[in-house]
Amino acid sequence: MSGQTEEQPGSEADPGGAAMASVPAAPAATLPPSAIPRPTTPRDGSRRGGAESPVRSLSPTGAGDVLANRYRLVTRVGSDLGAGAEFWQAEDTVLQRDVGVTVLRRRPADDEQEDPEGTARAGEMIVRALRSGGFEHPGCARLLDVLAAGSPGVPADVLGAAVTEWVADHSLTEAVAGGLIRPLRAARMVQELASAAEEAHGRGLVLGCDHPQRIRVTGDGRAQVAFVLPRPGVDPQDDVRGLGAVLYTLLTSRWPLSGSDAARAGLPSPDRAADGSPVPPSAVRPGVPVELDAVCGAALGSAGTVGRVHTAAAVHTMISEVVAEDDRSALFPPEHDGVPADPGDVWQKKTRRPARTEPARRRKLVIGLCVLGAAVLVVLGYLGVQVGSLFGEPKAPAIVLPGAGAVASAPTAPGGPAPSAAVTGVSVQVYDKTGDQDNTDDVDRAVDGNPATSWSTYTYKQQLPALKPGVGLMASFASVEQLSRITIDSPSAGSVVEVRSSASGDPDLDDTTLLTRQTLGSGVTTISLSDSQPVQHVLIWITKLGGGGDANVTEIDELTFYRAGV
Repeated sequence: MSGQTEEQPGSEADPGGAAMASVPAAPAATLPPSAIPRPTTPRDGSRRGGAESPVRSLSPTGAGDVLANRYRLVTRVGSDLGAGAEFWQAEDTVLQRDVGVTVLRRRPADDEQEDPEGTARAGEMIVRALRSGGFEHPGCARLLDVLAAGSPGVPADVLGAAVTEWVADHSLTEAVAGGLIRPLRAARMVQELASAAEEAHGRGLVLGCDHPQRIRVTGDGRAQVAFVLPRPGVDPQDDVRGLGAVLYTLLTSRWPLSGSDAARAGLPSPDRAADGSPVPPSAVRPGVPVELDAVCGAALGSAGTVGRVHTAAAVHTMISEVVAEDDRSALFPPEHDGVPADPGDVWQKKTRRPARTEPARRRKLVIGLCVLGAAVLVVLGYLGVQVGSLFGEPKAPAIVLPGAGAVASAPTAPGGPAPSAAVTGVSVQVYDKTGDQDNTDDVDRAVDGNPATSWSTYTYKQQLPALKPGVGLMASFASVEQLSRITIDSPSAGSVVEVRSSASGDPDLDDTTLLTRQTLGSGVTTISLSDSQPVQHVLIWITKLGGGGDANVTEIDELTFYRAGV
């Protein structure tokens, strides 16, 4: 929600600056509708003269399109239907960096002669964004640029857009997908967000933190408003409820406000009490302090509820007191909250083992030891049979040794078979239109369910795309699947992959649709596909290899696809 444009308005390096200069930074109530910039050309881009009404045909703006001749849309990460807004990860082609873009979409009925409500709504939201241009806080992404409808380079179906810093780490859904978060850590994550809301309300602004897809979590553990332009009707009371909802979600992995917003974000809704309020977090998971129960209840309570708080300052004060009390009581053993102690915690269980710093490597080591142990047993059994035949009675019955296959088979991993959420029966082939396909004989190892085996590209002395535009794996399913996420187990940190959908198993790259782009870490990388459409063919397209120098290679130990709704 915050910040100012980084270049001077109207300069060649900042084509979006003209959009900011074209709308006066006045309160929404004093801005007449005629002051909102309107498109001066038909939606099909043609120009017509005289009194003839333009014929408008919308071509929806999507991935790959460029706003204001500068911001290329890359991946849609969410949407707010109430605001008519879409949330995008985009690329600033001038400064070569990732940015977050909130796009206000023109609906097909939003014609100025027929339905001016969409244009008026967008104008009010743009003015509100301009008023917040000088606001900066660690609890919200910094505002970089504001684009108004009709500005140069803004498509006809876009009523306005706001550009912010890109919060690259995790969405709120991804932050809670890895398991339970310790209650006091959740409180610390919301503390800066509550402080930002308090300061914004003091300046007559709102954050719009009552929507789960507007919130992302930074690498250092701060919940942050990543996308701006909240709905015109949002007021400070909605922000207060949003703070309670974010804390509730971090504690329970459930979004307690709008059920439709929760579904679009991939979060379940909580159980509710007789009065319709969500059950306390402590009723969902053990170990939640009563103080955090009170914060959630006070922020989420309906009008007239006893103990309900009405200001973000009150929520911030309550959370800060809980955190301060936790700091003071650090000398005493904490109450068990169902979550293992962190490595840096003072209080550790005596039986606690050191954390696994390299889970993939450890898993491979365990499998290797099992196979080695089985081989030793087979050899010892064979020697026992031979010794027995030399020194035993001639007519003695032969020693029966259990089948080597039963001994050599590796034990199943703890937890039994693969969870039902994983898509099975996946076929995969190397995708490379240059004709020189990398290690095709090993490609099935990428989906064989065994991280000890792997497929890799060739080792290139030059980084892509010097020798070829990329290398890929085309995965095909038995039927159309609605995916929620993909996990890639790879030791090749720094590799960049694009996830693309395809209508066939052997398309041209231009015929595939980009869903998202991700840089792989060392180990398992999770890629969210919560907003994707059902697919039968998915291309994992590698555009940058791991390694460096004259040894550039990407290795994939395991590629797993997960169905949505599980």
